[in-house]
Amino acid sequence: MSTLPLAQQHCSHQSGPALAADALPALLAELPDWRVDGEGAQAVLTRTFTCPDFHHTMALVNAIAWVAHQQDHHPDMIVGYNRCTLRWSTHSVGGLSINDFICAARVDALAR
Repeated sequence: MSTLPLAQQHCSHQSGPALAADALPALLAELPDWRVDGEGAQAVLTRTFTCPDFHHTMALVNAIAWVAHQQDHHPDMIVGYNRCTLRWSTHSVGGLSINDFICAARVDALAR
């Protein structure tokens, strides 16, 4: 893995096995507001962002879409009036990959 902070890394095509469970704590250390739900192929990297109103929520959603497009890695999103829940996983590896953590870090950087 790279020595660069996650937010400075770029996604790349992922194949092969998903990240091992013992690799997750070090990655999550850079993403304190995120959690891993599920295990193995069911694992997703999740965070809910709260916004003051619908306008701000949609601005955040559009900014996340820009990051996802730029990195060619796309989350599942659940959008409400004043919140957006992101769920990252990598279908090509059947679970979590470094790309999920890179995108989460990039989203955190723009949400600051």
